[in-house]
Amino acid sequence: MSQRVVRSRDFTAERAWGALDIANLDGTTVRLHWTDQPYIWHVNDGSEVFVVLDGEVEMRYREGGEEHAVLLGVGDLFHAGPGCEHVAHPRGAARILVVEREGSV
Repeated sequence: MSQRVVRSRDFTAERAWGALDIANLDGTTVRLHWTDQPYIWHVNDGSEVFVVLDGEVEMRYREGGEEHAVLLGVGDLFHAGPGCEHVAHPRGAARILVVEREGSV
């Protein structure tokens, strides 16, 4: 049996969107990201779940040709289903738990 405690508030990375691999659940990855910079607009090949653990993140997504945005705080989550074009814009430094298919963008 193995166990691990991760103190997300203590995690930082050398670059924006640097990640700490937490687990691989039969091809689904759980990763802790630290960032202070936006990601890029992208579409994943499967579902993706973001959970804000520290900070604030403005999640932008496009639906029906229109851009939308929602501000996520600590404890909030965002589910991007297959085909959902989206980008995360942190407001300052943020720590985000991301659950997605292994090898996804």
